[in-house]
Amino acid sequence: MFSTPQIVAALVRLEVTHVVSVPDSTIGPWESGIAAAGIRLIRVCREGEAWAVAMGLHLGGATPVVMIQCTGLFESGDALRNVLHDWQVPIFAIIGYRSYLNQETLPGDTCLVFTEPVLDAWKVDYRLLTRPDQADQIVEHALACRAAGRAGAIVVAEGKA
Repeated sequence: MFSTPQIVAALVRLEVTHVVSVPDSTIGPWESGIAAAGIRLIRVCREGEAWAVAMGLHLGGATPVVMIQCTGLFESGDALRNVLHDWQVPIFAIIGYRSYLNQETLPGDTCLVFTEPVLDAWKVDYRLLTRPDQADQIVEHALACRAAGRAGAIVVAEGKA
């Protein structure tokens, strides 16, 4: 839904130093632009690792962002809980919302049932973005979370635009 230049511009404005990711079909195409902008890409094997790696980077003075798909969010709940709530590290994430814009791709995809309730249950301050003209909200929400010293996320609708 968002173009690579939109994502890169947001990350640059936020002075992101590292993107910790398990790329999916939406996030993956952004990688070359992210790297070209001088932002370090850290690919992890499982999404649960992304939160711990981002925490280590944050504690070391970096400004990381976790980029995963909602299915990886489900997998990484305990790591998210530890980092965001037990350690209270204000990590920001960009989460792809699989099938949100196109139920025909995966009929009956339960991502549409669980993604937002999972974020609510983990008390993640998130914004759901469903249109390309909402790209400016990435920076707005991230800066608001940063100013408040809390974690947050942007949930990016995936599927046909």
